[in-house]
Amino acid sequence: MNIEEESLKKRTTYGLFWGGINNVTQQGLGLLFGIILGRLLTPHDYGMIPMILVFQLIATALQESGFKSALCNLKEPTHHDYNSVFWFNILVGTLCYIFLFFVAPFIAAYYHTPELILLCRVSFLSIIFSSLGIAQSAFLFKNLKVKEQTKCNITATIISNLVGVSLALLNCGYWALAIQSMTYIGINSLLLWHFSTWRPSWQIDFQPVKRLFRFSSKLLATRILEIINSNVMNILLGRYFSTTEVGNYNQAYQWNSKVSYLLQGTLAQVVQPVFSQIADEPERNLRALRKLIRFTAFLSFPLLFGFSLVAEEFIVLAIGEKWLISSHLLQLLCISGAFVPICTVLTNLLISKGKSNIYFWCSLAQCLLLITTMLILYPYGIHRMVIVYVIIYITWTFVWHSFVWKLTGYNLGAFLFDTLPFALITLAVMVATWLITSTINSLLLLLLARIAVAVSFYFIVMKFLHVKIFQECLDFIKNQAFKKQ
Repeated sequence: MNIEEESLKKRTTYGLFWGGINNVTQQGLGLLFGIILGRLLTPHDYGMIPMILVFQLIATALQESGFKSALCNLKEPTHHDYNSVFWFNILVGTLCYIFLFFVAPFIAAYYHTPELILLCRVSFLSIIFSSLGIAQSAFLFKNLKVKEQTKCNITATIISNLVGVSLALLNCGYWALAIQSMTYIGINSLLLWHFSTWRPSWQIDFQPVKRLFRFSSKLLATRILEIINSNVMNILLGRYFSTTEVGNYNQAYQWNSKVSYLLQGTLAQVVQPVFSQIADEPERNLRALRKLIRFTAFLSFPLLFGFSLVAEEFIVLAIGEKWLISSHLLQLLCISGAFVPICTVLTNLLISKGKSNIYFWCSLAQCLLLITTMLILYPYGIHRMVIVYVIIYITWTFVWHSFVWKLTGYNLGAFLFDTLPFALITLAVMVATWLITSTINSLLLLLLARIAVAVSFYFIVMKFLHVKIFQECLDFIKNQAFKKQ
């Protein structure tokens, strides 16, 4: 291994380490405050925010316009590149807010919920807050400054959650969630400015934006499709079902996302910058891809399948029996959630290769399939909608892989060899755990027993089979612990 490759490996490992700390801490805090807010707020409160979230996310995607990834793909982005993106973000963010301010009554009419007018007009201010930090975030992202991003995210998470809980205690209802989200975005943008050394200038020139837009426009379109894919259930449920039912689904979706993002968020901060640096080295690229896929499968399947196993006990104990319906939906969503981090690796490989067109058309096909099937299924109830939603997401993992195969030679046999053993071992571990613990009556003891048994079994199997990625993870943890001594 040459010096350059060794350096990249160390930076990747360091990035994954800090990205892991970032996401474990964020999701841990999300777990804590999610429990508190789940007990203080009602399904109706949780149902209000998801109905408007899709509009906010699309507006945020429009102002970002894929330029963060586009800047990352440049070998050496200049000050003018960052400056052009910065002013473009602010311009588009402001225009989006003005547009949505006047569209708010139509959004409320679509959902038959007049209270959404004011909620939209206040919540959408976060679009402007977000526009101020995108170029700074791109600078840190490009330079693999994961530690700095971690500090931003954790600090913003703590402050915003404290604000949300305080408002919930004051009986502010869904406004607690709305202000919490705005606070997070505002604090995070301020901290990005603190940690980034890049500063904008008043020499506004949109020529770099025009040059980058050929690549980033496809990422923008794809990002919008991803938002619709992720929120299609909320869009349709808000239209055809009650706010309470939307809240039950959204609670399940949030918990699934928290756990899935433990790994997905870590990978997202590192994978594209790494792949983009070795895009011109096919063999090295393939080795890195396969190792990341194995690492992801090794963690993703036990994490999400395990959460599915304890979903009912966790939900009832953590936030109460009023959310019992959510636990059943959560069990299903966790199954597809296990495949989401793997898709993150595959799609970032496509982006690093400059194949934003493939990314777009594949996402469009998924979006159309989801919308069509959900519109057909909504008369049969939420449960059936979620089952088909999960099946489509799992199937799409192999769609993404088929395109990666063509670009890298990473064939289906190799992909299954890298992922299927972890899925099957995890499934066997979860079945054994369920059988061993099924006679326990106490919910708390059942939750603790299932976690302990599943973790122990998985550890023993990995150790017995001498799984290489497992040993490498143990060695890294030992090295980090040794350095701190």
